[in-house]
Amino acid sequence: MNDAASKQFEAASFAFDAANAADPRVLRVRGEARPFALGEAELATWWLHELEPDASEALRLAVRAHHLRRWETPRSSYPDGRAGYLAWRKHLYDVAFDNAAATLRANGYPDDTVERVGDLMHKRNLKTDAEAQTYEDVLCLVFLESQFTDFAQRTDPDKLDGIVTKTLAKMSDRAKTAWEAFAG
Repeated sequence: MNDAASKQFEAASFAFDAANAADPRVLRVRGEARPFALGEAELATWWLHELEPDASEALRLAVRAHHLRRWETPRSSYPDGRAGYLAWRKHLYDVAFDNAAATLRANGYPDDTVERVGDLMHKRNLKTDAEAQTYEDVLCLVFLESQFTDFAQRTDPDKLDGIVTKTLAKMSDRAKTAWEAFAG
C-alpha cells in the first residue's frame, strides 16, 4: 500500500472507530472494557489478521465497519420472532453499509471499492466469493469469542444447540481450526 492509500485507509478506519466509540454499551474484550461496537471491530480486525494477514483493503474496511453504529437500532425496535429478527438484521446490514459508504466516499474511495465493501458487508455471493466467506468467518469468530457465553445464558437450551450448529455450518474449516486453537 502506498503512502496515500495508507493514509486513506487510516482515515476511514479512524472514522469508523470514532463512530463506534460512541456506543454506550460495554463489551469486555480480553479482559478490557470497550465500547461494544468498537470492541467488536477490534476483535474482527484481529481475527481477520489471524485468518488472512494479506487481506484486501476492501475486506479490511468491511470487517472494521461491520457493526458500524449498530446500537442506534436496538433489537427491541423490531417484532419478536424470526421474521422480526431477520428484518432487523437486514436493516443493520443496510445502516452499517450506508454509514461506511459515506465515510469511504468522504475519504476519496472510488465507487468500485465502496461497492465491493457493500457486497462483503451484505454477504453477497457467500458460497462463491472467498472474501465473503472470510468475512463471515470473522463475524462468527467474534460472536463465539465475545458474545456466545452471555447469549447461551439467556437462550433456551433446546434452541441453543441449533444456533451452535448453524454458526458452525457457516464457518469454513480454516475458521473452525482457528477457533479450536484459540479456545484450546
